[in-house]
Amino acid sequence: MGVTRRVAAVLALLAAAVALVAAVLAFLTDPLSVVIATAFLLIAAAGAWTALTHRGARRALALVAVVAALAGAAGAVLVNGWREVAVLTVALIVYGAAARRATRPENRPSPGRARPRTAGAVLLINPRSGDGAAGRANLAEEARARGIRVIELRPGLDLRELAEDAAETARVIGMAGGDGSQALVADVAMRRDLPYVCIPAGTRNHFALDLGLDVTDLVGCLSAFDADEAVPRTIDLAMAGDRVFVNNVSLGAYAESVAITGYREAKLRTMARAAPDTLALDNASFDLRFTGPNGAEHPPVQLLLVSNNPYQFDQAGRIGSRPALDTGQLGIVAVSIASGREASQLVALEAAGRVRDFAGWSEWTAASFTVDSSAEIRAGVDGESLGFAPPLTMRSLPGAITLMVPPGERPPAVYGLPTASSLANLARVARS
Repeated sequence: MGVTRRVAAVLALLAAAVALVAAVLAFLTDPLSVVIATAFLLIAAAGAWTALTHRGARRALALVAVVAALAGAAGAVLVNGWREVAVLTVALIVYGAAARRATRPENRPSPGRARPRTAGAVLLINPRSGDGAAGRANLAEEARARGIRVIELRPGLDLRELAEDAAETARVIGMAGGDGSQALVADVAMRRDLPYVCIPAGTRNHFALDLGLDVTDLVGCLSAFDADEAVPRTIDLAMAGDRVFVNNVSLGAYAESVAITGYREAKLRTMARAAPDTLALDNASFDLRFTGPNGAEHPPVQLLLVSNNPYQFDQAGRIGSRPALDTGQLGIVAVSIASGREASQLVALEAAGRVRDFAGWSEWTAASFTVDSSAEIRAGVDGESLGFAPPLTMRSLPGAITLMVPPGERPPAVYGLPTASSLANLARVARS
């Protein structure tokens, strides 16, 4: 790995050490203030849950309590320990920036190459994805300059039909768009036994991030079409009913919110308005029945997440990344929160990177998983709201597709606050 990356990893490790020392000093200087601040933060979390699950005067009072608790937490810490807090804050900012730099993937084609060998390469582009990310990168023109055939999705056209037609003559097919579009074209590639290329031109690009692609370099990702440069990876896909997904299927509260008209235009407002209904454990609209890891029927939950390979949940500050996409397993997470007190417990455990210790958290893996219901099952499939007739079976498709990625180093990404796994990843980069 490059010197710059190793230096960034060392800087991140040093910043994490400084943050730890600052936190310890803050506690030793005034332990009572730290305890009081922590209590206020837990009260704020409980108040936030009450605000989400109620309407009217009770919601208003809960929001007032949240603001007051946050102010109390800030005051308790800053009165005597503001210097340590300032150092801790700066150290965490430096850690985050350096850790991202140390683990940022880099697309590095061989220098001095002639025109890339891209005969038979086809790239479908959704110009509306990511608020026009492909257009800002001049992606279509850059692809054509490399000999890649470009097909742009226009209003009124069907992406699957375009992909099926392109697959008739393609050697390798790719998609520049969001994760829903990636899943659709990957399905076509799988059925036609074609290599696939993911160009991260969506908004969040979760699939590309878990693949280790540099989501800031769309043009650099085009080297995955080069028959000489591209690196093949065999990965899994998964199916929900007859629909392929690359990331996850969300059922319960999130799926109910996504299905509400106007969600795309005002996500937070829509979720807040619907929360009192969607977060109720006795909500009949997402009656979900399934078997838990012990073989018995699982109690009701507000959130059920089924992912193509298991997510990692120990990186505090960022729940959700997959260290592997070739385990042949679904990751299944079921979460239930019955009260504001439990909500505060979940927040505290998540902040400590120990969310699995929460009593309402169940997590396991399986090759397939079935959910039943007395009504249509609403699901967010890679962020798209869909309805399925019960029962809904999800299953892993091990080794379903050959993915072509650009050459270059791709260490495991590090996000959020320092944890054991993130520090171990950074140490490996520093030693390389």
